[in-house]
Amino acid sequence: MAHAQAVKTMRCEFLPNAPDQHVVVRGDTLWGISGHFLQHPWCWPQVWGLNQDQIRNPHWIYPGQIVYFDRVNGRLRLGNSASGEPGVVKLSPQVRVQGIGRDAITTISTDAIGPFLSQPLIIEGDDLKGAPHIVAVQEGHINLGKGDKAYVRGDLADATAFQVFRPGNPLKDPVSGKVIANEALYLGTLKLERRGSTPDEAATFSVVDVKEEMQVGDRIIPRPVEPILNYVPHAPAGNVDARIVSIYGGVATAAQNQIATINQGRADNIDVGTVLQLSRLGATIKDPADHNKKVKLPDEQYGTLFIFRVFNHISYGLIMEVQNTVDIGDTARSPQ
Repeated sequence: MAHAQAVKTMRCEFLPNAPDQHVVVRGDTLWGISGHFLQHPWCWPQVWGLNQDQIRNPHWIYPGQIVYFDRVNGRLRLGNSASGEPGVVKLSPQVRVQGIGRDAITTISTDAIGPFLSQPLIIEGDDLKGAPHIVAVQEGHINLGKGDKAYVRGDLADATAFQVFRPGNPLKDPVSGKVIANEALYLGTLKLERRGSTPDEAATFSVVDVKEEMQVGDRIIPRPVEPILNYVPHAPAGNVDARIVSIYGGVATAAQNQIATINQGRADNIDVGTVLQLSRLGATIKDPADHNKKVKLPDEQYGTLFIFRVFNHISYGLIMEVQNTVDIGDTARSPQ
């Protein structure tokens, strides 16, 4: 497999002081457990011997189980605390059923990324153009607040819960300067109260919650199913050389636990759980001893980016373990 080949070429070393075992407790994450044993969390698939399907759809790991360090084979193994025997729980693909596995540990803390899993929306091409839209608001109101009524025209299909968006800032590639996509502004959620009785009659909605004021013309899309967050941190299947496009919130620089976008996505074989190294491009300067020659300074590696939401040409990542600020234009590359 391409992914397995990519992982094998990387350094994947255990910490010199790695423990013999770790008892999984509530609040643990795969990233945190990995940090107890490994120098790099994205080596997790290699030390478990996971293939591509298992990376995307791993076995649930629950509080009370024990992660054992098999020093002879350089592997981690999972056991039950009751038996105390390593390797009795096989990491194998599971059929994902919504609502099952809620007690299982997540890959990273949802505190930082929870609001971003379904709210940020990338508009590529005319994605939002045909979406249902608000045609009128409750009488006597200009903008909508919680509990107000909104009247919507458009195809609602079978959905009853919707999110409201407004086209927002264009996202420009820092290399080419071209607009890759647009980021929509998330405004809040609506609940369907009554469908129109005829094709020409608007549907009636009530406002469930408001992040920004809603108004006539805003677009709505069905609220996505709550995501399941047990994807495994891993290196990309192929070589990735991406750039930071934007910092969520419209600021120029970011720090740890903030959200950034990169100029690559699903079309570039980026998937959820991909971990990239962040670097600042080294400047090209004149050689002080020979002004006719130029010298490229090394790129400065300063942290990692964990990809948690992927569109065709844009991905959202959580900034992790950084020793410097993250700037637009910085590189996000395959770990070395």
